[in-house]
Amino acid sequence: MTVNETCRLAKANANAVAFSTESEKNEMLSLAAEALTAHADEILAANTRDLDRFTRGEQLRDRLALNESRIAGVAEGLRQLRALPCPVGEVIERHTTASGLKIERVRVPFGVVGIIYEARPNVTADAIGLCVKSGNAVVLRGSGDAYESNRAIVAVIKRALKEKGFNPEFIQLLDDCSREGAREFMRCQSLDVLIPRGSASLIQSTLENATVPVIETGTGNCHIYLEASADFQKALPIVINAKTQRPSVCNAAESLVVDESFARAHLCELVSALRDKGVEVVGDEPSRAICSGILPAAEEDFYTEFLALKISVKIVNGADEAIAFINEHSTGHSEAIVTENGELAEKFLREIDSACVYVNASTRFTDGFEFGFGAEMGISTQKLHARGPMGLRELTSYKFLIRGNGQIRT
Repeated sequence: MTVNETCRLAKANANAVAFSTESEKNEMLSLAAEALTAHADEILAANTRDLDRFTRGEQLRDRLALNESRIAGVAEGLRQLRALPCPVGEVIERHTTASGLKIERVRVPFGVVGIIYEARPNVTADAIGLCVKSGNAVVLRGSGDAYESNRAIVAVIKRALKEKGFNPEFIQLLDDCSREGAREFMRCQSLDVLIPRGSASLIQSTLENATVPVIETGTGNCHIYLEASADFQKALPIVINAKTQRPSVCNAAESLVVDESFARAHLCELVSALRDKGVEVVGDEPSRAICSGILPAAEEDFYTEFLALKISVKIVNGADEAIAFINEHSTGHSEAIVTENGELAEKFLREIDSACVYVNASTRFTDGFEFGFGAEMGISTQKLHARGPMGLRELTSYKFLIRGNGQIRT
């Protein structure tokens, strides 16, 4: 099928999920989770075929790779969704007007959600689960690098739903992975909303080409500010975790902003620990004067999401300078402060203009699963319509229901 035909098929079957009861949606989620684990061998075989063709670097390869543990984690995310309340039908507010009209604002599904993403097959299952629970049809357009994996995941889930009597055709995967197909997808009027998830270039291309509404999920140039009073025994594991636990993801730390007094006491030990983990550390001139293990940073390094074992270092004098630097260079994703000064912690929380702001914790927690959303559709760095990890409520709109008793307007 063409891109438009696939999207129209999802739209034609959208009511199969939109009008399902919450218990039916929960049963579909259980069936999907069971199918993923029961047919893990089928999915892993498909993933191996993708990996055998992949030649674009180890960090991106890590995003593509599946194993039994990762499949089990995705399945657990679907089970968590089952336990969460369905937002559809929730009454956001209600009131009665002077004319006696009873007005309710109620959550409703978007309708047909399009997802365009790169070589991350876990997104395929997460997106299906979130759309099931939020009552949305879904059209998936993954990278050609992950096509076999995505096709296997969709196939086992749709097969499981069909075997239990559900209509699974509200779930569609595009076969066309070409750039022309992507542009056609971005302009498909059968979509109610389009969500890009991936690199800066994918997101920018979507914003430039889409003629349907877009929820932008941004890149993650995430910062950790080591304030003068920071406890080094807290700071060290936070930095190591945020940078090295999984460097290829958007919530990994890319920049350290360090008060000069903290740097003089601890920066060399911190840099040594990072280098022991294979991290390339680049920094400004003051940081290099303090620690010889730091390489020179180019100006663009402070604006860069490395998605690799590389981190930049900026020396500052005080919280005002740190906050100004972060707000200038950040992509609005996730920032953290390590401090023992409660007043400065609250200032950081208040003045940093990012979706997720942390005190004394790793930025790696910016994740729908970790936030208790079961899964996420992405991390929105815009301010309309959603911000931060996008869970179930962020996949709904609302409409007004007005009940009268013969009123006319005079």
